[in-house]
Amino acid sequence: MPGMELIMTTDHLFNDKKILIWGYGREGKSTEKWLEGHTSPAAVEISSATPEEMLKGAGDGFDVIIKSPGIVWPPKADSYSAEDAERIDRISAKITSQTEIFISTFRDKTIGVTGTKGKSTTVSMLAHVLSETSGKKVILAGNIGLPCLDYYDEAEGDSIVVLELSCHQLKNAKTAPHISVFLDLYEEHLDYYGTMEAYFEAKSHIVSRQVAGDKAYIGENVPEIKSASEQIRVVPSESDMDGIELELYGDHNRINAYFVKKICMENFGISESEVLASLRSFEALPHRMKKIGTYEGINFYDDSISTIPEAAISAATSIPDVQVILVGGMDRGISYTVLENFMKEHAEFKFICMYATGKRITEEIGTDLTNVYYEEDLEGAVKKAFEITDKGRGCILSPAAASYGYFKNFEERGDVYGELVAKHGSDKSV
Repeated sequence: MPGMELIMTTDHLFNDKKILIWGYGREGKSTEKWLEGHTSPAAVEISSATPEEMLKGAGDGFDVIIKSPGIVWPPKADSYSAEDAERIDRISAKITSQTEIFISTFRDKTIGVTGTKGKSTTVSMLAHVLSETSGKKVILAGNIGLPCLDYYDEAEGDSIVVLELSCHQLKNAKTAPHISVFLDLYEEHLDYYGTMEAYFEAKSHIVSRQVAGDKAYIGENVPEIKSASEQIRVVPSESDMDGIELELYGDHNRINAYFVKKICMENFGISESEVLASLRSFEALPHRMKKIGTYEGINFYDDSISTIPEAAISAATSIPDVQVILVGGMDRGISYTVLENFMKEHAEFKFICMYATGKRITEEIGTDLTNVYYEEDLEGAVKKAFEITDKGRGCILSPAAASYGYFKNFEERGDVYGELVAKHGSDKSV
């Protein structure tokens, strides 16, 4: 059955084996520490080989390869020779990951969440509610916070594990959590996957690798996924949303909260009143439609987590006083048609475009729109925002693009945005 291949003891998988840690960033170092404390391998080595080098033999001689999620495997190619295809299969059979190790051990107590938008907010909201209402220790890990093997010892005993799972963590997954959540699907990461079909295939493993007796909660726009698990399509009506009150902007967050409500009530026996009360006390995470202050009479909001067009549209329409939206970043080849059409149809908003995608957007929509501006970088965009935002209105950074190439990550981009706003805003009131 799908999902059963790696459900085995730690001893069987690692003891007396030659192990290669492929990738030595934060997760690779965490994996090395875990191996030292929990296993007795014959040897452990570190590799920074490229996928092409791995294909040519860099992984030969090892029984297990623990791969970091950002490494592309197999290497990108239009086609493979029969010999390369055979080597890819042989190497792939050796590959596991920190996420795989953790889920294989603790899958029965694990809730995994993926989706293009809303993963971090949903897992944080779910962990918050379960911590307050379940009476169990709740561990939040995965693509948010520390690597999951850092919580290996803590997860033992009477606990619930909530994991945020990215497409990269799921791409080579052979097993899946007992409860899986697939929130939504939008065009994203095409620089890595090439096609939407390949991107969806990677994320779909959170459901397709489940087994009989597992549950999957699936959002409205997620395609069908073949699996032995029970699948629950989550399409809330207006009446379903009654009583959900949040300190967060956006209808999408109310839908995320409805996922949380269903999971808590249907799997942990928590009452509706307890869930709703706990949801009301949940606060927005940093860089997610969060107000950072009022400067020179303008309210500034940080939504640096936004990496797709739909997120920028949601930001513009969710916060009542927003007038100016800052968009643009690394160009990963996704379509911006939906955002460009929104710009054309909503003259009440002003858009300051920046960086590669900002330049591309302004070129694609032409020069006729008076509500679209271009600045080369974030500092120029912030300066322009002070010029064109009316007093009493709002400006939000919601880039609809990745931060890479200009910033280390979206958190740094949001932090720099806050610093620039403070720098160029002479008068501040909260």
